[in-house]
Amino acid sequence: MTVELRPARPTDAGRIGEILHRFQEATDWMPPQLSGVEYIAYCGAMIDRGWVTVAEEDGRVAGFLMRDGEEICGLYVAEESRGAGIGRVLLNFAKARARRLVLHVHEPNAGARRFYERHHFVLTGRMDGADLDEGLPRICYEWSREGRT
Repeated sequence: MTVELRPARPTDAGRIGEILHRFQEATDWMPPQLSGVEYIAYCGAMIDRGWVTVAEEDGRVAGFLMRDGEEICGLYVAEESRGAGIGRVLLNFAKARARRLVLHVHEPNAGARRFYERHHFVLTGRMDGADLDEGLPRICYEWSREGRT
């Protein structure tokens, strides 16, 4: 497997939106939020802000990272590409460019919680989710280069 990272282009919005929409549809604890078209528009806006890095595997977008400075706003891997280390590659890319990273994970997302904890993120707090449309509680994590063990 060869994974190449690059800044997302406007033409990637469709594939990135598809990955997000498929995650929503396949996740029983995630209430429906956006349609496929709305996810594409959202991803296009994030790409325009310069927040998105994609991971390509064999010329196809297999995952992506959305990052605004120190905050990881999203890290998703296409279902068919999970387990191949793409999430780790994207996360290491972010770590190499920051002294500190923060993120929030929906509490029911046990897989994401295990992933970040394996990669030295520590729990820093909890939020009840009242500020989100989906209303799901979130767990706050932080990683810092200095605090790494």
